[in-house]
Amino acid sequence: MKRGEYSFGAVNVMVSSPLGILSRRFRFSADKLVPVYPSYLQMRKYELLAIHHRLTEAGIKKIRRIGQNQEFELIKEYISGDDFRTVNWKATARKNRLMVNQFQDERSQQVYSLIDKGRVMQMPFNGMSLLDYAINASLVISNIAVKKSDKAGIITFQDRVSTVLPAGRTNNQMATIQEVLYNQKTAYLETDYSSLYSTVRRKISHRSLLLLFTNFESIYSLQRQLPYLINLAKQHLLVVIFFENTELTELTGQPASDLKAIYYKAVAERFSLEKKMIVKELQRYGIQSILTAPEKLTINTINKYLELKARNLI
Repeated sequence: MKRGEYSFGAVNVMVSSPLGILSRRFRFSADKLVPVYPSYLQMRKYELLAIHHRLTEAGIKKIRRIGQNQEFELIKEYISGDDFRTVNWKATARKNRLMVNQFQDERSQQVYSLIDKGRVMQMPFNGMSLLDYAINASLVISNIAVKKSDKAGIITFQDRVSTVLPAGRTNNQMATIQEVLYNQKTAYLETDYSSLYSTVRRKISHRSLLLLFTNFESIYSLQRQLPYLINLAKQHLLVVIFFENTELTELTGQPASDLKAIYYKAVAERFSLEKKMIVKELQRYGIQSILTAPEKLTINTINKYLELKARNLI
């Protein structure tokens, strides 16, 4: 039911002879630990849907590509559905049949998941913490980035930076990411964004897509960290991903029958408004953001990644 390390305890095996006359008990080590990885099944589900072109069933939007990358790949014969704007008229005249230019998507872009492990990420939703949701989403988006020929990397941090896995797309990159993510824990400390900023500046030299999984409950908590986010956004394409409080959202939709219920509803609406103000504040400084319910985190993160790819922002 949870990732990390699991101990089976003592394992006893009873072995008997074919006729059942003799039997013997074997006892195996009681201190054996095995790694329990993040949501591997979820990662495979999205991978299989992508292979069979059924991502829309999971809520992934079809994004229309704006413009076209100018990196030429080859000239091929026209088939139904090709864009007429890519017709190569010189090649068409030589071959005496319709030929079109084919361009390839820009590849080998760096995609980093920055995972906040601080106190704010320990809020529980449906039996999982926000940190668990962020780790599962990071595993899925890293796998999709590698499948799209981009490079995926991981950085985890709280009062200091805990893990830095450089972006890559080698054959064992996803296995390495799983090893990094499966046993991430929190010390329930306050997050230090200055440490994150200095690490990103030292370790990531090329412009990259930074997916920052964190949480802000008020506009004041954002403003304390805003200078570091603005500096990150100057050097990289930063997407701040934080969470709706779905329980408060449900509370705002319920009718208030007495004075106490009116007070609770007013407080809930105030917190919901704060979340929307955070989005507006980030937009004011040109920082991309995702405000999402925890259960929709993976879907919304994939949609944002595909949108940025379609707009040639990365």
